Amino acid sequence: MSERTPPTPVRPSQTPDPLDDFTPRPFAFDGKTRTVFWKGSGPAVVVMHEIPGITPEVAEFARRIVDAGYTVVMPHLFGDPGRPYSDGYTAASIVRACISREFLVLASRRSSPIVKWLRALCREAHEHCGGPGVGALGMCLTGNFALAMMVDESVMAPVLSQPSLPFSLTPGLARGLHISDEDLQIVKRRAQSGCPVLGLRMKGDWLMFGSRFERLQQELGDGFIDGTVDLAGRPSVAPFAHSVLTTELRADDPDHPTQAALQAVLDLFDRQLRPAPQP
Repeated sequence: MSERTPPTPVRPSQTPDPLDDFTPRPFAFDGKTRTVFWKGSGPAVVVMHEIPGITPEVAEFARRIVDAGYTVVMPHLFGDPGRPYSDGYTAASIVRACISREFLVLASRRSSPIVKWLRALCREAHEHCGGPGVGALGMCLTGNFALAMMVDESVMAPVLSQPSLPFSLTPGLARGLHISDEDLQIVKRRAQSGCPVLGLRMKGDWLMFGSRFERLQQELGDGFIDGTVDLAGRPSVAPFAHSVLTTELRADDPDHPTQAALQAVLDLFDRQLRPAPQP
């Protein structure tokens, strides 16, 4: 891990709209148009928000990526953009995801159909921003999308933060990777040939068991980077620690374990998305 200093903590949003400094643009593929929020300059990083939607905390994380020298490309996948977290809002978003045909929440050996649209967005972002490729960072329900998106060669820096699909209702599902066997073979080849996968999770997270990371290590070998965060002895602001890069992130505490997780993300993007220096 490099010695670079993480970006200076950004201010909490003081405006009624926590996304007012992002530029919304429509993106259409295969008959489906969604709003995508853009901000920054430099190589592209596609940030896929967690349940319940693009909350102010997700937007603040996106700004940290922008401050590190990247263009954030953040699609609106579900929920209400900018709406703060609440238990009721989260429950409603989970229900909508469970009944949506775009999200296969119990699929162990299939990807959600929305991944095809996200791959197309990665190609668009790469064409727009240039560089060796794009980063793809998913959180919670979208976490394993970054793995399936590696099938597209534009994706050079995949990050799986608390990847929660398929929902771990059985031991078999807890080891599931939410990707087809055919696509997994492509991912394995790419991971072994210069496109490593970074996984982040909270130790003891009951929504995302360690057996999923064990399976990733088994399948990808040295191509998988295990970024499990241990909060032993440190208080959590949530009833249980889950969201590594948003709710639990302590950017103002350089010794907090989540700082190492953030740094691992930035290091991966630096290695994979910056053009190689010319001799």
